[in-house]
Amino acid sequence: MLLSASTLDNQQQDTSVGRYDTAMTPLERANNVSDLRLMARRRLPRPIFDYIDGGADDEVSLRRNVAAFADYELIPDVLNDVTEIRTETSIFGQPSRWPLMLSPTGLTRMFHGQAELAVAGAAAHHGLLYSLSTMGTTRLEDLAQAFAGPKVFQIYIFKDRGLTAEFVARCRAAGFHGLALTVDTPVAGNRERDRVSGLSMPPKLTVRSLLSFLRHPGWSVPAMTGSKFDLANVSHKVDALASGPMSLFDYIGGQFDRSIGWREVEWLAREWDGPLAIKGVMTPEDAHRSIASGATGVMISNHGGRQLDGAPAPVDQIEAVREAVGDAADVICDGGIRRGSDVVKALALGATACSIGRPYLYGLAAGGEPGVNRVLTILRAEFNRTLTLAGINDIAALSLRHVHNRLRSPSHAH
Repeated sequence: MLLSASTLDNQQQDTSVGRYDTAMTPLERANNVSDLRLMARRRLPRPIFDYIDGGADDEVSLRRNVAAFADYELIPDVLNDVTEIRTETSIFGQPSRWPLMLSPTGLTRMFHGQAELAVAGAAAHHGLLYSLSTMGTTRLEDLAQAFAGPKVFQIYIFKDRGLTAEFVARCRAAGFHGLALTVDTPVAGNRERDRVSGLSMPPKLTVRSLLSFLRHPGWSVPAMTGSKFDLANVSHKVDALASGPMSLFDYIGGQFDRSIGWREVEWLAREWDGPLAIKGVMTPEDAHRSIASGATGVMISNHGGRQLDGAPAPVDQIEAVREAVGDAADVICDGGIRRGSDVVKALALGATACSIGRPYLYGLAAGGEPGVNRVLTILRAEFNRTLTLAGINDIAALSLRHVHNRLRSPSHAH
């Protein structure tokens, strides 16, 4: 089935989410993203799980990213025909079965040996766009060969501009459809969970973490006996791992350029000459400047609460950013999505789509590609159910009148 949620589609989702019987697998028993998170926590050594789960400083933004969605109430329409619901959209100029994309995440092989290929495989199954990270553990050419679906490469402006230009050329040759320039990492955030555990690239067994690794042989044995852990897209030019384990903080601090400005955005837009989103934008002013500098969209993001602690939740910035950039630009809410209803709220506020990182990593850690598939199945079922209950038969009909921030103003329900 392509691009629309028919009655049959709804029936299929109803049978795959919420059933419980003794013949079900552990993944099938997961009813929501929180269940997959618990499964990931049980499977992973503590330092590895904390890398997925943690944030910067006191993790205020990490918590707020999720909690902020609860401040928004959905105002339903009634007596609309919701037999069929139109959910297809376009992100980075590419078709998507519903308004969700899979964000770039670094070091993905740490969580499961299938790494990025498992995530891309699940994305293809669900008709969704996948974004590969510069700090990924799969070569972009290998990903492109294995995954024919819509794909974006997440890029940085390195001190070595030649490396950035090389990425642009490689992405063009491999058939990537868009770039996402991350701009919120002039220095690594203070991720104290990782400091405590001594997480490095590749993971090293410290006295503090040894017991946790030994208690999780299902992760440790494949990780230690499988293919070499590598930052596959940069290791040929950035000799990050040659001298042994290196602190993530030292690595990031040594490679990213604190001096970049809007001129570099303009240069990248010209060099790429295709769909380009600026990831890490939080204000309407920066969103407007992004589009004026040649970007075709923005990803409202505080890096999952892993950079500037105390930054606002992305969902709270959508309305102002949309007003600043107009109707044509992509506005993607990146961060805090844990339910399909969160996506509906973001769309009503003006987002083109949402993107997820942690949720699919929980699924990956819990069960490889089937785990990612389970996360996407759950979120899609929740999304469709929310639209049905809200009386929305076309996502294009969602607007500000369908959402109300209970902390800001009286309800404007119709």
